[in-house]
Amino acid sequence: MSSLSPIKARDLIKLLKKIGFVERRQKGSHLFLSHLDGRTTIVPIHPSKQIGIGLLRSILHDVKLSPEDFEKLK
Repeated sequence: MSSLSPIKARDLIKLLKKIGFVERRQKGSHLFLSHLDGRTTIVPIHPSKQIGIGLLRSILHDVKLSPEDFEKLK
């Protein structure tokens, strides 16, 4: 089992774009990303905070990416 650590929102968005996600829209501090195959997720953008482990796991579940595969992308 891989151990996840908090990550900055901009770094997470950069990794998601690397695997084919594109920005669709933004409302306030929440960015909606989607993939051509139908996967979608929302990433909160707060510059002074990091995305915690629980929310990161939820986002990874939305994009159908295992924590191990996520660690390989970093």
